[in-house]
Amino acid sequence: MEAATTNKNLLAPGHTACMGCGQSLGARLVLNAAGPNTIVANATGCLEVFTTRDPQSSWEVPWIHSLFENAAAVASGIEAALKALGRTNEAKVIAQGGDGGTADIGMGALSGMFERKHDVLYVCYDNEAYMNTGIQRSSLTPLDSRTTTSPSGKVSFGNITNKKDLPAIAVAHGVPYVATTSVAYPKDIEKKVKKALSINGPKYIQVHVPCPLGWYYDPAQTITVARLAQQTGLFPIFEIENGQVASVMKIGVVKPVDEYLKLQGRFRHLTQKEGGAEEIKRIQAIADANIKKFGLV
Repeated sequence: MEAATTNKNLLAPGHTACMGCGQSLGARLVLNAAGPNTIVANATGCLEVFTTRDPQSSWEVPWIHSLFENAAAVASGIEAALKALGRTNEAKVIAQGGDGGTADIGMGALSGMFERKHDVLYVCYDNEAYMNTGIQRSSLTPLDSRTTTSPSGKVSFGNITNKKDLPAIAVAHGVPYVATTSVAYPKDIEKKVKKALSINGPKYIQVHVPCPLGWYYDPAQTITVARLAQQTGLFPIFEIENGQVASVMKIGVVKPVDEYLKLQGRFRHLTQKEGGAEEIKRIQAIADANIKKFGLV
């Protein structure tokens, strides 16, 4: 069944997301691209909380709230049930969660879904921390970012690890379609969701969704911040099909990473502490490596 963009917002307005929430925008774009014949399994997290304040719901499609860790497993069960009933042509199945529910707590269930080859699209809304529970670091939190569990101080510049390469983990499982995208580029999200849903088997899309609350920036700057992540090379946008890079979003004019970092309070300490300039160079090296790896210029 071909996905069709709808003129109706399948994530209805009136929810309680923060102003400038990248995740609410990302989810609306994904769902509208998927179309009304979609069943969603949603991990616990910001998206679940702000869209389902009792007794209301913003979801205009069948939607199931799973535990933090098992959205992929619940979606696998839904897909298996549709097969058993002979109704696979009636609906597509999407599992979704934030970076914590995907890359950390839900990693085992996601791996199982990939391994068993369920016909499910998994969407990770990557806001780079556990925002719903107090802005704690996740394995997708970038280097030197300040969170409540990776604070900057006299002995630390914040998070000490690089982002987990979850797209590469999906590729290693033999997932036929793996992609990254960003709320800065709605048409790219639409294209990739439709393409993913046209492919049989497991699919993985990671959507970069800035969070004004946890990243400490002006909510009006969400798209600017998201675009700079791509333009610096810190969040490369690409498609991998059957293990091979199929397309990349080229960077027209590469921006230095400090243009991205300076807009966000979570990196402010890098310009205030001795040694911060060297840390910015480390972050620039990560961006440069991404640009070289994916041929972004």
